[in-house]
Amino acid sequence: MSKLRILYAATEIDPFLQTTKVAELLRRLPAGMQESGAEIRIFVPRFGIINERKNRLHEVVRLSGINIAVGDDEKPLVIKVASIPTAKLQVYFIDNEDYFHRKSALVDKNDKFYLDNDERAIFFCKGVLETVKKLGWSPDIVHCNDWMTSLIPLYLKTTYKKDPVFKDAKSVFTVYNNEFLDKFEGNLVEKAKMLDIDDQMLTALKSADFSGFVKLGMEYADTVVRSDEDFSDNLNGLFKEYALNNRLSQVAADENLLSSYQALYDELAAN
Repeated sequence: MSKLRILYAATEIDPFLQTTKVAELLRRLPAGMQESGAEIRIFVPRFGIINERKNRLHEVVRLSGINIAVGDDEKPLVIKVASIPTAKLQVYFIDNEDYFHRKSALVDKNDKFYLDNDERAIFFCKGVLETVKKLGWSPDIVHCNDWMTSLIPLYLKTTYKKDPVFKDAKSVFTVYNNEFLDKFEGNLVEKAKMLDIDDQMLTALKSADFSGFVKLGMEYADTVVRSDEDFSDNLNGLFKEYALNNRLSQVAADENLLSSYQALYDELAAN
């Protein structure tokens, strides 16, 4: 088999931003897959807490300038890149002045959840796919990490299904225990819509909360991975449901993590 092309989308990555287990995995897993011969692309939001000068981020003008629709609004997409020198990995940052130029990630200085985090997630998911499309780089595996990436599996199964760049892509959605209790305002279903998507496909989002995003990601991903953490009864119920229909994959959480994910990726790509 030719070497795998793996696209990683996540909320954060060490050393640029590290607040949860997501950053740790995104630092370790892509580097391990690259060492095994895979071709890697990594995308994260350019949260304002990330110091551009210190981390040597710079804009990629040829990839920037696309307008991304979030509901009735359209906002310009800016793409920045930086490298992790010790791993020879390049990271793409999805940026927009309205959504990401705040000196914090998901909560403000008073620890209050940003009310537009839903729109930021939608912008990020669409921005990732549009940028990869512009790169003309066809991934075999699209590995989505955490709730903020959960719309990508849906978009791959609908709007981007016939696009030559994504026609063979299989999606993995890893769920982390980064649950928040806040509810989003406004019509989330209308904000998330794209071509070939009707209201019924977005039923999970009607709850306008963390579990709604997670449920949507689990519903449309080709396989779901549960991180090695404690979850609420509500999410444990979802995991049981997906285990029953064989779409919940077990991945080792120890020194076998890399080989375990490698086997999962190979199996998905072969089907």
